[in-house]
Amino acid sequence: MSLLETIRQKAAAYANEFIAIRRHLHAHPELSYQEFETSAFVQDQLNKMGIPFTVMATTGVVGIIKGQDAASRVVALRADMDALPIQEANDIEYKSTRPGIMHACGHDVHTSCLLGAAKILNELKDQWSGTVKLVFQPGEEKNPGGASLMIRDGVLENPRPSGIFGLHVHPQLAIGQVSFRPGKVMASADEIYITVKSKGGHAAAPDLTADTILVASHIVVALQQVISRNRNPHQPSVLSITSFQGGHTTNVIPSEVKLMGTFRAMDEGWRFQAHKLIRNIVEGTAQSMGAEADLHIDIGYPSVYNNEDLHEKARALAIEYMGEAHVEETELRMGAEDFGYYSQQIPGCFYRIGVMNKEMGIVSGVHTPTFNIDERAIETGIGLMAAFGALARP
Repeated sequence: MSLLETIRQKAAAYANEFIAIRRHLHAHPELSYQEFETSAFVQDQLNKMGIPFTVMATTGVVGIIKGQDAASRVVALRADMDALPIQEANDIEYKSTRPGIMHACGHDVHTSCLLGAAKILNELKDQWSGTVKLVFQPGEEKNPGGASLMIRDGVLENPRPSGIFGLHVHPQLAIGQVSFRPGKVMASADEIYITVKSKGGHAAAPDLTADTILVASHIVVALQQVISRNRNPHQPSVLSITSFQGGHTTNVIPSEVKLMGTFRAMDEGWRFQAHKLIRNIVEGTAQSMGAEADLHIDIGYPSVYNNEDLHEKARALAIEYMGEAHVEETELRMGAEDFGYYSQQIPGCFYRIGVMNKEMGIVSGVHTPTFNIDERAIETGIGLMAAFGALARP
């Protein structure tokens, strides 16, 4: 029997065990950088498997499994652990027990799949070569991104992986399917904060002050030029102002108006060029209209870039594991993922696993109160991640 077939059989045999683990994690979600119970649970599971680990970035856990000829190859497998501040609306037996907190992005699934893969890899370590690093990461949902903290604390060193794999649930992809994409996959994400200031005044005498509402409105419109008149059409990006706060009554021009928004890009060079354009537009528009403007751009996650060679190897292995009809191409997405921190430093492959089942009514998107999965995806997730750990050669 081939190693791949052995992995497939073990994934099927262990699926119910890790569905139960997923349900436990789903019922006990924790917010970003507060994953203390989740981290302890992961550590306990690794202890039971006899897998050594270290703790970093406070709640992050890094396990090590050494196969034959451990120095010949080092591969990292990553899962995130944090939940979102969302009140769950699903009527399920494993519904979140914590008001206002929910695993609405599938990180409970990711963690369960990596634990399942760890069990398989550990049991079969005399049948594959190299070393696998199991990266259980905190804080994917919130700046500065747990990946950046894990890298700061040395997750990519001692030993340094030659490649890293990460999976993500995909509620628009049918159960039994997986998807991959080479090159640009997801966008960077930066937060924009603007404060427009003047001395304020009476609404009946706008000539005696700068009208901060009007100035802010011009800034919102002018910022659209960053995309419409400066962006290379081959460089997808988005700039959205999502909050406009100012004034509290009908007869007062406010002394301050606050704007918030997001800028997302696929190209890192264009990303920082756009930051300069945003600053010039904000400050120049305000000054030309007699006001002042403070701009803060909170630098967020970098774009996710899938190494082409690693992608091809992973896709070929997925086809061998699942069959070509079950492997699709991931669409380009302007959403962000802190997996980008890893893929900017070492070859990375970020892929998606289908969890949608229309017949069961499992169709809700991530970050919604009704998000859920067809739990048969756990078996696929366990097996494919174990296959990458045992057989992928970056």
